[in-house]
Amino acid sequence: MNQKLTDYLNSVFTPYDGVKSVTELKADLLSDLQERYRELRADGKDDETAFQMTIEGIGDIEQTILEVANLSRSLERQVLTNFSSSNLVKSDFAGVTAHKGQFIGSALHGSDFSGADLTGSSFKSSDVREANFDRANLTDCSLSALDLRNASFNKTILVRTNFSKSGLDGAKFTGVRLTDVTLSMTDLRKTIFEGCSFDGVDFKYSDLGGMCFDGQTFIGVTFDKAALNGASFRGATLKNVSFQSGFTFSKKYYLMIKTICFDGATMDKLTFALLKGMEADLSKVTVI
Repeated sequence: MNQKLTDYLNSVFTPYDGVKSVTELKADLLSDLQERYRELRADGKDDETAFQMTIEGIGDIEQTILEVANLSRSLERQVLTNFSSSNLVKSDFAGVTAHKGQFIGSALHGSDFSGADLTGSSFKSSDVREANFDRANLTDCSLSALDLRNASFNKTILVRTNFSKSGLDGAKFTGVRLTDVTLSMTDLRKTIFEGCSFDGVDFKYSDLGGMCFDGQTFIGVTFDKAALNGASFRGATLKNVSFQSGFTFSKKYYLMIKTICFDGATMDKLTFALLKGMEADLSKVTVI
């Protein structure tokens, strides 16, 4: 009859094979069931009656197993996605899926995240120099207070990605569509953007002095309170783009706007009117 109890538990637990906490629960439960069965037999119950009373006495075991398995898997996922305070220099994360991963205070210099799905992950206070994020999915990721010098973002998926207070000298964004991305309080003077489009991007308080945005597309972008001395938008397309100083009559900000090159750019009437009011040189701009 012990084998019959074992077979019964095996059938119930089969869907959860490999989950450590469930395996431990199974072993404990089998021991308890065997003891209960022996007590019923000692009370004069026949084999079949003792068996039925034993298994009926454990209640809704399948619901209990499911809850234990879900908790265990949740904890296992947390362990597998928490890489904080780790030495991961030149690590291979290419193609992995690590949703809501934690990379806080970690050494990730030269690591390969190409093609990885890092949706919802957090990178903070880490060394991510020369990391490869080509074709990676960084949707809803937070990248703050990082050293991202010379990192590569070729065709990376950037949706609601938050870059703030990070070093991006030499970082290269190629063929990327930035959607609702925040690049705030960041020095971008030595960051490279090639063949990119910017949709709903927020550059507030960032330094974009001397930046070259030639030929790129900006829709619903905010450059409010950003430093744009000598920036170039030659041949660029600008629609519903905001340039605000935060101070209605800031002479210094107006002088800065005059240093921006818009030659050959195409823009909508609202953006044109805003820049015209700031006395930007729009003599070679096409209005749509």
